Amino acid sequence: MESLAPDLLKLVQIIWINIILSGDNAVVIAMACRGLPESKQRAGMILGALVAVALRIVFTVLVATLLSTPFLKIVGGCLLLWIAVKLVLGEEDEGGGVKETDRLLHAVRTIAIADAVMSLDNVLAIAAVAKDSTTLLIVGLAISIPLIVAGAALIMALLTRFPILVWAGAALLGWVAGDMLVSDPWLVGMLGDAVLHRIELPVSALCAAGVVALGIVLTRRAAGEHALKHQA
Repeated sequence: MESLAPDLLKLVQIIWINIILSGDNAVVIAMACRGLPESKQRAGMILGALVAVALRIVFTVLVATLLSTPFLKIVGGCLLLWIAVKLVLGEEDEGGGVKETDRLLHAVRTIAIADAVMSLDNVLAIAAVAKDSTTLLIVGLAISIPLIVAGAALIMALLTRFPILVWAGAALLGWVAGDMLVSDPWLVGMLGDAVLHRIELPVSALCAAGVVALGIVLTRRAAGEHALKHQA
């Protein structure tokens, strides 16, 4: 029994760390699923959480290689900025004739891409706890799936009731993207830790503001085009 105690402690730590680090992932899941029909939202959240956890397991195993790859975080940060803008546009950016199944798959794909990007840093903490125990890693992350889904459901309910929070969520993703951009190994080697530490907050704030600004511009443009179609 005593020999199981360290493993149980590690398991609890993995679950707890994953819950703490899944806040931004829950935001993505909620924002991606908010445009789905109500009958498909739960399926979207569950599939999204499953994909998120599966990717986190893979990335934790490959963490050392991934985090030392130059330009990976730069590409990931740019992808996350694009996803943030797409999410803030929501269902207004989708065609009216899209099938429900296609919309579900689109939402899950968006979640997968965003989580793949955001998990690069998060898996460091999980890998440090799991060490070489892949079994503990898989069990711990699997147990956390219902908690991620519950968090996403709560956030989606808030997004539905308070639409302004959609913009806050997009800004959060922009902030995460900026933070990721300035931590790329290539930039660290070029500019040094001291310089990047000084520009980290300004870059993150700029990315957050940029996502919101671009979202506003594109939303207004889409609204104008929609109005013209109705007038024609």
